Amino acid sequence: MMHPQFRIEMLHDHMRELEEAAHRSRLLADRPEPAPVAAEAVALRLCSVGDDDALERLAALEGRRVPAGRHLVAEVGGELVASLPLLGGRPLADPFRPTAHLLPLLRLRAAQLEGQPRARIDAAKAMAARMLHPAR
Repeated sequence: MMHPQFRIEMLHDHMRELEEAAHRSRLLADRPEPAPVAAEAVALRLCSVGDDDALERLAALEGRRVPAGRHLVAEVGGELVASLPLLGGRPLADPFRPTAHLLPLLRLRAAQLEGQPRARIDAAKAMAARMLHPAR
């Protein structure tokens, strides 16, 4: 036989899960259907304070919390659809849009941002030298 207090706790947990699922479905219902576009522009950038609501939406759609710290985000057609936390962790992505092709781009850009400043300076110098002296 189950202890009554344990049963009450289980019911409360189940109620919270149902409320979260209802919240996610309301987010989806309020979202307009994207117009089909053959080739949409993709923008990768660092997140800003104005992206907080969009990051919360992505996290809610995945049933997770927004990871702490800065994020590298991907926008398609002006809408934030994927995010990669720069401090590490799993990326957030809109499960109802094709985003698999964006995740490698986000990881590549994050790796570029992590590069040592000295390495970037040396690469810029080498590129400038090749442009100034193409015969070498």
